[in-house]
Amino acid sequence: MKNIQGYPIVLTADRTLMSEYGGAIFLGFSACAPQGLVPDWLYLSLLCPPIDVNEDGSVDVAPNGTRKVEAILLNHGFRREDVIVAHPEHLDKVIGPSTKAVGITENDPLGIGPATSTFTQIFGGEAYTSIKFKELVNHPAIERFKPKLLVGGPGAWQLEDKKIRERLGIDCVVIGEGERVVSPLFEKALNDEELPGIVYGEVVSEDEIPVIKGATVDGIVEVARGCGRGCDFCTPTLKRYRCLPLRNIMEEVKVNLRAGRQPLLHAEDILRYGAKGMKINRDAVIDLFKSVKNYPGVNRINISHFAISSVTSAPDVIEEISTILAASEERWIGGQTGVETGSPHLMDKHMKGKCRPYEPEDWPDMVLNAFEILSENNWVPCATLILGLPEETDRDVELTISLIEKLRPFRSLVVPLFLVAFGGLGNKCESFTLDDMTPKHSELLLKCWEHNLEWIPILFKGWSEMAMRNKMAAHGLWTMLSYAIRRARSLIRVCERDYGYDLKAMIEDYKTGKRVIPSSLPVRLLKPLLG
Repeated sequence: MKNIQGYPIVLTADRTLMSEYGGAIFLGFSACAPQGLVPDWLYLSLLCPPIDVNEDGSVDVAPNGTRKVEAILLNHGFRREDVIVAHPEHLDKVIGPSTKAVGITENDPLGIGPATSTFTQIFGGEAYTSIKFKELVNHPAIERFKPKLLVGGPGAWQLEDKKIRERLGIDCVVIGEGERVVSPLFEKALNDEELPGIVYGEVVSEDEIPVIKGATVDGIVEVARGCGRGCDFCTPTLKRYRCLPLRNIMEEVKVNLRAGRQPLLHAEDILRYGAKGMKINRDAVIDLFKSVKNYPGVNRINISHFAISSVTSAPDVIEEISTILAASEERWIGGQTGVETGSPHLMDKHMKGKCRPYEPEDWPDMVLNAFEILSENNWVPCATLILGLPEETDRDVELTISLIEKLRPFRSLVVPLFLVAFGGLGNKCESFTLDDMTPKHSELLLKCWEHNLEWIPILFKGWSEMAMRNKMAAHGLWTMLSYAIRRARSLIRVCERDYGYDLKAMIEDYKTGKRVIPSSLPVRLLKPLLG
């Protein structure tokens, strides 16, 4: 059913954000991969299947940032019938002559975030994140009716350059938090007033963060905002840490349960819920998990992030959360954390706050201790590393390699990322690229992927049984993954044996045809599995 006149305000996000990734939101990292590694139909049906779309083009679940903007507008008096959250591929049903503004949530609009830069530097090509963002801003309905385009979200910093905004037809970019600035901007758009090119949102108190009105992708519930640890490579807006009231969190859990979504609790460090400083508030964290788990209809709880230092300083909290959630080897708890480096020197230079309440020289032992605690309690960390931090030496990289080798016995994933010079490092250094990569960097990167290739089959089995609703799709995904694992192991052996870990030289030989690229995945075998 099409609204011929269109809704005055349309909220949306690019296609890669309008997916629940089969119940595993961390598969969203696949959107950072360049187009062409697998056929589009396979990526968009298997790795990034679309969320359901209603007849009128609206969606029942949407990114958390989109839902927050929706709530801000409705709380400030915008009429429900004037605001719709729509799927980006169905904008023709919701945009018309009455549409004044399209608000877009974005994580990586230009494809230059850390994960995306790493994948595209190595494999070449353009990432799905930027491809789908460009498709969105160039949608025929937007080009025809020319509503104002307002973009916000974690990736908004990439659109700060005026020439980029003009090229993409973007009228306004909101960088930072939107609670105080979003409503006036949409009012201007509705009144056909000129919008400022860039607006920097203020950090707001927890009482100003609204409760969502509609369900979120994979049931994401924001429980805290900010971080406060002050790492150089992070964005300034993450420096102030705030926890949302438990009553608001429970309201958002209820909203998601009504849409059939189990809660995924999101914070930069879930273990610091209720903390005033770096010391864990045990009672507050346990109360959070008990309150959510005991709510009628909650069968499981997922989490987004936790910090190594919090795990190390509060092993009893990890143990109790595991008991509350009935964690086991088959029903493990996953979450993202930052290891970043095995070098105390780099920790001291760039992320001293990440160690607190400990010291940078304690970091390697802290990581090992944390992974052991997590393993004993059936938590599986997905850890990030950063290659190319300023003043990094071969010795720093060697220390990180040594740490990764010591982590091999623990169920985990370790994702190496190229440094992107933004946040506190903006204009102070250059981003790390393939040209900067030494054989030591290559060895580190490949050691990480050797670790991952050992654990992915084991983790996939447990995850697919826990989370994937479509068992046929799970079988198809495993067919693709098992093939990719075999190919990756073969390429790692080639790089080690024939190139002495000089990944840059190896990639160049494949690009120039000196080495033959292995045959691609026989995707024809997957079509029957996916229907």
